[in-house]
Amino acid sequence: MPSFQKISLNCSAALSPVGSWGGRGSFLVLLLALPLLVAGCQKKTPPPQMPPQPVDVVTLKTQPVTLETSLPGRTDAYEQAQIRPQVNGVIVSRDFEQGADVKAGQQLFQIYIAPYQAAYDQAKAQLLNAQAVAARANGQLKRYRPLVAAHAVSSQDFDNTLATAREAEAQVAQAKAALEAAAVNLNYTHVRAPISGRIGRTLYTAGALLTAGQTQPVAVVTRLDPIYVDVNLAATDMLRLKRELADGQLERNGTDAAAVGLRLEDNTEYPVRGKLQLSEVTVDPATGTLVMRAVFPNPDHLLLPGMFVNAHIQEGIDPHGMLVPQVAVARDAKGNPYVMVVDGENKVSQRSIQVLRTVGESWLVSDGLKEGEKVIVSGLQKVQPGAKVAPHEAPPAAPAGKAE
Repeated sequence: MPSFQKISLNCSAALSPVGSWGGRGSFLVLLLALPLLVAGCQKKTPPPQMPPQPVDVVTLKTQPVTLETSLPGRTDAYEQAQIRPQVNGVIVSRDFEQGADVKAGQQLFQIYIAPYQAAYDQAKAQLLNAQAVAARANGQLKRYRPLVAAHAVSSQDFDNTLATAREAEAQVAQAKAALEAAAVNLNYTHVRAPISGRIGRTLYTAGALLTAGQTQPVAVVTRLDPIYVDVNLAATDMLRLKRELADGQLERNGTDAAAVGLRLEDNTEYPVRGKLQLSEVTVDPATGTLVMRAVFPNPDHLLLPGMFVNAHIQEGIDPHGMLVPQVAVARDAKGNPYVMVVDGENKVSQRSIQVLRTVGESWLVSDGLKEGEKVIVSGLQKVQPGAKVAPHEAPPAAPAGKAE
């Protein structure tokens, strides 16, 4: 077999007639190398490119946005009295309907009165006896005064008479106090409502034994009109609201109180507006919040203690508000918000923004975006800055709420 130091072929030589090579060995080498030579002479086809990733976008536009602070909270009773017996005894009668309205001073229960009536009568008799003894001692003292001046009786007898009279007066005072105590206990057998309001259910009926100072109340009376709403407010928001109230930006309810609206658990608006009444004097160091209390009229007793509500304070209207759906906003490692924007060439870029507050399902943006720009709201996980996309306008969302 002939030896070859170097074979240099071009495509035209490789495909030339075999006869030009000469020799059987050359023919075999050519036959073995021919597939490789042909493959090398073919043009390489570039790999297929991925089509642009389809994404949903929202075209931004400015719009009037109502600014308000929304504060979740719970209702609390304006007044509530837990009624407990002050004397021991058996209930003779229950004199109210459960769930009804009662008036201050109305009798609710009657405790067996006989032993307390007897104690009152006994104390009254003791007072009469003490008054009789005192009258006799004072009469004797009155007779002894001129006699001791005339030296008809000794000074010792006069001093004894004076001491006896004073002891009798002290017995009268003690008897009066005992009578008053008996009268108080006698009055406690009539268990009355201390305030006007609605009375709840009770577990006590006629025949039940009550104990003075027991821990469980026999009934609870709650005043429902007006009613409190307690909310937690960040200290920074409290300072801002105070400034806005002083500047006249907030609606007032009275001379120096901000008006407050109320949204119920079923997302309906309470028809009557209330007012901020007070705030706690200390801020919780763990949360940086303090409790604010608003008071609302409640003539129809629609609000009940313990209900979850949302109080909101209107702060005005931003005529050129820029809203971005919350699903479009992400945050970087430092917690700064950003969005993905699609430019006129359908290329994606990352844009840092500044957000103020939530408005329904959107963020109110103060800086970083302009009207007419397109923000990606769907498909964010599959795009990177610089990539080309196929944007499609997302369907319109529900009407925006108020800025919170």
